[in-house]
This record gives sequence, C-alpha cells and structure tokens, in this order.
Amino acid sequence: MNDIYRSTELELAPSQLREPWWRESGRVLRRSPVVASLLVLLVIVLLGGLGWFLAHRNASQQGSGGNARFRNAATVGVATAAPADVPIYLEALGTVTPLATAVVQAQVSGVLTQVLYKEGQIVKAGQPLVQIDPRPFRIALEQAEANLARDEANLANQRVIVRRDEVLIKQDSIAQQQVDTDVAAEKQLVGVVAADRASIDSSRLNLDFARVTAPISGRVGLRPVDQGNLVTPSLTNGVATITQVTPIDVEFALPADDVARVQARLASGANLPVTVFDQSRTLQLAQGTFLTLDNQIDSQTGTIHGKARFANDAGTLYPQQFVNVRILLDTLHNAIVVPSAAVRQGPQGAFVYTVAQDHTAHVRLVKTGPADADRISIRSGLQAGEQVVTEGGDRLVDGGTIRLPGARAPAGGGGKPGARSGGRWHAKGAAGASSGAAPSSGD
Repeated sequence: MNDIYRSTELELAPSQLREPWWRESGRVLRRSPVVASLLVLLVIVLLGGLGWFLAHRNASQQGSGGNARFRNAATVGVATAAPADVPIYLEALGTVTPLATAVVQAQVSGVLTQVLYKEGQIVKAGQPLVQIDPRPFRIALEQAEANLARDEANLANQRVIVRRDEVLIKQDSIAQQQVDTDVAAEKQLVGVVAADRASIDSSRLNLDFARVTAPISGRVGLRPVDQGNLVTPSLTNGVATITQVTPIDVEFALPADDVARVQARLASGANLPVTVFDQSRTLQLAQGTFLTLDNQIDSQTGTIHGKARFANDAGTLYPQQFVNVRILLDTLHNAIVVPSAAVRQGPQGAFVYTVAQDHTAHVRLVKTGPADADRISIRSGLQAGEQVVTEGGDRLVDGGTIRLPGARAPAGGGGKPGARSGGRWHAKGAAGASSGAAPSSGD
C-alpha cells in the first residue's frame, strides 16, 4: 500500500508544482534581454502615443472660431447693459469723538452730602450734580458780612472827624498834622471796607461752589465718588465726567490721493452726505454731513484725517466707538451699468462676454468705472442695450455657442449633446475654457 501511495504522489507532483505563467515569463525575459528591451520600448511608445492623444484632444477643445461648433452649447445667465446713476463713495474706518468732554471738579473742599445725578443720565448745562456741605462757607460769609458792617461804621465815624477837622483848620484851632492823620485814617478805612466786600464776594462764591453744577450738556458717566466722601479740587476723576453726545463727531482717515477730489467738491459748495455702519457693515447707525479735513497729511501713513458731524438724536453713536464710514463724494449720471459678475480680468485687462443674435459669446475689452454694490459702470467698450454673460462664463471662449436657462437649443443641433460618430461624441459649444483665458482682441 505504501508503494501505491508513493507512486500516486509522484504522478501528481508535476502538475501541482507547476509555477504561474508570469513567473515563467519573467524567467524567460531574464534569459532573453533582447525581448525585455523590446517590451520596454513598446510600453514607452504606447505611453507617448496616449499623451499625444490627450494633449491633442485638449488643444482641440480649447480652440476658438470654427472649432467651437464641435462642443456643447454652454448654459449661461445674461444681463442687459443699461444707463443708471452710480454713486461714488469713499470708504474709511472712523472713531466716534464727542464734541466736548468735561471732568467736573469740585472748586472747594468739603464733605459730599448729596449726589444729585444718576449714572448714564443726560444732564443739561447748569444742572446740579453734587452738594458739598455748605455750612462752613455760609459761616464764612456771615463773618465777612459782619466785618464789613464794623468797618463801614468806623469809616462813617472817621468821615465825621475829617469834616470837623476841615472846620477847625479854617479857624486855626487844630494842627495841620492832625488833619492829615485823620484824612489818612479815612482812606485806610475805605480800603478796609473794600476788602470786606471782596471777602463777602469770595465767601458767597465758595458757598455757590458747594453745589457743583454741570458745565456742559451731555451724558454722565459712572459715579467716581459717593455721599460722605471728602472731596477736594485735586481729585483725579473729579465728581463726574460728562461727554457731549448730541451732536457728535466721527473722525476718520482718507488716502492722501483723495484730498484733491474732496477739496474740489467742497469748493463747489457741495454738501457731502456721510453714513456710518457698525463694524460688520450690516447695520446703519447714523447719517450726517462731512465737516472738514485736517490741515496736514500724515507722512508716515500717507493719509489725512477728516471729520463728519451727526445729530445722534437716537444716541446710537457712543464716544470712542469704531465705525465704518461711507462718504458720498459724487454721483455718475447715466453711466452704462452691468452686474459686477459680468466683468472678468485677463492679461489685456477687463473684458466681458457679449451675446450675439446667433447665440454666440464674444470677448469684448472694456474699461470699468466706479462700482456700487453688485453693479459696475463701464466707461468704454459697451453700449446700452447689449447683453453680457453674467453666469457660466468659466465655460466660454470667444465665439462659443451659448444657451439661456430654459431656452430651446438653437438650430443645427448646437444645444444637443452631439451625435456618436466613429466611437466618439462630437458636440457644438464652448465648454472647457476658463474665465482667465486671455482675449485675443476686442470684438
């Protein structure tokens, strides 16, 4: 039995141990270098032919003129150039600046007995803010008034003495020296009475200073002192801070190149409207009027500071707030306007794709002007009533066939995918060109 099994294994061994074909081929190639070299050369030729075919096909797809009829018609969006008024704006970043800021200081020292304002309150000029204990100043005033009464009585008595001396000197009953002494004493008392009256005025003024009032109208800030504190004229933050917020100014910086245009508009008597927006440019905060430019340009930044004034009745502008400023410098009337998406840039400058009556797109070099939101004005190169491509221009070339959304394909099968011929699809259109393709010439 063992001999039978051993003979069976020997008969099956050649078929079971046969190597795969690729291993055998590799062994053959190693033994035949000429065959291996031919195979490598054949692979290189095939790869080169494939690359030439792909490059030739791309070049044919990117061609223009007569080749455009072999591509699909591109579906595009169009718009009509029309005359419109285009505002010319100057944009800048600005800071809200109050017309006046007052740190209210106490003019006399004393204990604060009353705080008569609330934080954030709008106050008027002359409105009481705090009250300092008035009793020391009232007592000083009464003392000054008493001194004045005493000195006025002494002056009246001295004047009587002087008049008596005038009579006696005529009778030669008094020495001249005594007369001179009495007259000098009268003049001295006149000076004392004048000093007493000044002391009264000073005491009355200090008494008035005990009630601190607002020097300007505006909004009061946070309270820096409390009732019961001893206040002096040397407090850093005073007893209150008031900022004038109605009206209010916005300061901003403009490029130095805009100075001439702004000055020309101001010289013509134009009133330049100014609008401010929040930092995200989504919320309009206020509208005002351009006020003035600074008297010199900042040489380090190449800008000049300007100022605009706003009524700020609603209180939407806060001091030191950062805002976006938009100045209406001028308005361009009856300008040719197209959507901004219609204008593209190439090596020769700005251009648009115009739409011909035969549903083909043609490159047109244009010169652009001021833009407004999603519109842009065309200075030259385009007439009112002409249609331009706004969407789908990335797939166009000069002379390519187009198709409007929802429109039927033009005659001749330009809008159809094409007919199969020789195993390939031939199509009519302008697919494959990019928006950055250089226009060869204006149409």
